[in-house]
Amino acid sequence: MSAEHEPRRGSWYLLTGLLIGLALGLLMAWVVAPVEYVDTAPASLRPDFKDQYRSMIASAYLVTGDLGRAQSRLSLLGDVDPLQVLTLQAQSALAAGDPDGSAYALSRLADALKQFPVGTQSPTSLPQTPELVASLTPSPAGSATLTSTRRPTSLLTPIYTPTPRPTRTPTPTVGAAFVLVSQENVCDVNLSEGLLQVEIQDAAGQPIPGAEIIISWEDGEEHVFTGLKPELGNGYADFVMELNVGYSIQLASGSQLVTNLSAPPCQTDGGDSYRGGIRLLFQQP
Repeated sequence: MSAEHEPRRGSWYLLTGLLIGLALGLLMAWVVAPVEYVDTAPASLRPDFKDQYRSMIASAYLVTGDLGRAQSRLSLLGDVDPLQVLTLQAQSALAAGDPDGSAYALSRLADALKQFPVGTQSPTSLPQTPELVASLTPSPAGSATLTSTRRPTSLLTPIYTPTPRPTRTPTPTVGAAFVLVSQENVCDVNLSEGLLQVEIQDAAGQPIPGAEIIISWEDGEEHVFTGLKPELGNGYADFVMELNVGYSIQLASGSQLVTNLSAPPCQTDGGDSYRGGIRLLFQQP
């Protein structure tokens, strides 16, 4: 009787040994000696790490103004349309309250890429600057942290003389890229009182998302971006004007400075007064 059960007991021993071996292998691979990824290619990063990498690229561009280096770094991510990805990331950051303060840098880089997309020659020099290399460092909890190291690159001969980046204070721009096509007062009780509506289009009349608009008044300044209300258009942005306050508006990418904007007085059909709005249309010539 015992001889008949011997083969079955041997099979259980073999299965138990395999399970124990598998458990020990997983323990070794995940806990004792996990794999560490060092200097991995940016294109292989997780989507959230790619977002962090783009933010670092945009921050570096905001400081140095080196569009050529930013283009080279963006190409390492392998995005099909880097401009669209940057614009969407800037919009997402703004919608989330811009917790890491990256929206402004991302939008400035996206605006520069509109003129010189990735793969084209930019008007900036390429000095000897460290190259960002993405690294993943595992933490005890099993997650990973994205860091960057700097690898020296060779000195390249400047192609053009770098030009200073525009300041954030709205001032008249010579040879502005955008012109004010139309301006009209709007009296509509269905809209918020004092609503300043801005629409931005390219030369073909297509809306431009992620465009930065600088609105200033005597005591302050506000930056808004198009595309945050896609239901109203990708090139649309708005701002609520206060009563008896004069505003000036200009596009960060370059446009004429529009001044003396204030909420016009309007009346309902019943004779009640309320603050009307203004609608502006900027377009590339």
